Amino acid sequence: MKKDRHIAAYIILSLGALLMILPFFWMILSSLKTAAEVNTTPPTFLPEDPTLENYIYAFQKAPFARYFLNSVLVTALCVAFTMFTTILAAFAFSRLKFPGRDVIFSALLALMMIPFEMLIITNYQTIVKWDLIDNLWALVLPFTSSIFYTYVLRNFFLSIPDSLYHSARVDGASNWFYLWRIMVPISKPALATIGLLDAITCWNAFLWTVLVTNKAETRTLPFGLYAFMSSSGIRYERLMAAATIVVLPMIILFICFRKQIVTGVSRGGLKG
Repeated sequence: MKKDRHIAAYIILSLGALLMILPFFWMILSSLKTAAEVNTTPPTFLPEDPTLENYIYAFQKAPFARYFLNSVLVTALCVAFTMFTTILAAFAFSRLKFPGRDVIFSALLALMMIPFEMLIITNYQTIVKWDLIDNLWALVLPFTSSIFYTYVLRNFFLSIPDSLYHSARVDGASNWFYLWRIMVPISKPALATIGLLDAITCWNAFLWTVLVTNKAETRTLPFGLYAFMSSSGIRYERLMAAATIVVLPMIILFICFRKQIVTGVSRGGLKG
């Protein structure tokens, strides 16, 4: 009976995984097709004569090389700042004792209910006031901290025994030393999860990029997909090639760190 349950669970999980993978697989296959194949009814699954012309056209139609460089730079800066602020905040809320700690943390959690779209106006006014329109820093500054990531990492820190902290303090270690030399190395799975999730968020950011950038020199990859949409229609094989260029780096990153993600989410989200 128990074996049958395991078989049923594996079948369900396999079907779920197939449903999740199929759209990405279809996107990549469509990017290798010609215009005639993409519009064939009924649609064909595999391309009869695979071609890379759609990718060549994508790089010619939009400055994808520049967009890619901007995306890498913005994502790297966002992840670096977010990791730094998240580590400090999570340590303060998990180990340091100060008046109103729990109240402040509860208030921050309540702020998670406010969607980013409601903060766009005030963020935009700040960026204009600081004269950062058409500047890469305008894409970085609003994403240098995260309450959700602080919550996840705080729970992970709480899962580490207090005896380790007290032992380090007795040996003369400062809070700063204990954080960076003991807590951070132990928390690598949670940090990998936070870093990857934040990288995906920054990499796919579109609305904010449209608002604060007007030049190709400061725009990122998601905006490049706009170049393939016009009033005369959409060439889906070319759009799929451009979408593959945008999505593929994140897929590779996810595959490389999938184990750390599972470990970090399970320990950071369920304990504490």
